[in-house]
Amino acid sequence: MKKFINTYLEDTKNLLDLAISNHNSDILKIKKEFEKCSKRNKKIIFIGNGGSAATCSHVSVDLTKNAKIRAINFNEADLITCFANDFGYSEWMQKSLEFYADKGDLVVLISTSGKSKNILNCGKYLKKKSIDFITFSGMDRLNLLKKMNTSGINVWVDSKSYNQIEIIHHFILLLIVDMIIGRSVYKA
Repeated sequence: MKKFINTYLEDTKNLLDLAISNHNSDILKIKKEFEKCSKRNKKIIFIGNGGSAATCSHVSVDLTKNAKIRAINFNEADLITCFANDFGYSEWMQKSLEFYADKGDLVVLISTSGKSKNILNCGKYLKKKSIDFITFSGMDRLNLLKKMNTSGINVWVDSKSYNQIEIIHHFILLLIVDMIIGRSVYKA
């Protein structure tokens, strides 16, 4: 077990170093995009499945409470079950965007695989409506989500490990929150 732990930590550290190195300018751009969105009195919408949904919840709350940038996510059980029942699971997130996204908002789509149908449907809708979006993905370098976002910012993690990709996405987004605040230690 100790060997597994040490290897896992080393692999994750290497992935993080690589992701930060490859996306240093993207991280700075995302920070600026979040701040610009806030200055326009618009909101940031985070969308993801599973572990990525948990990241969406955490980051949207920290942006709102600590960085004073309005952010939301669609992780309420009643919203998910109602919209999935009425519109289908692959469509419920897109329908949520139709109800909640306003012109000028910024959307962050997170899909570890880059091929989640409900996330891809969101990307298609956002392109059609000319709403800016940022993507976070992993797995295949040429995944569908990354390929779809031709004019936006793509943060891609070069790994096949779901948990490690999610850890890196989570880390980068919380790094951006702390960059906006200007420090990593502050009163909660």
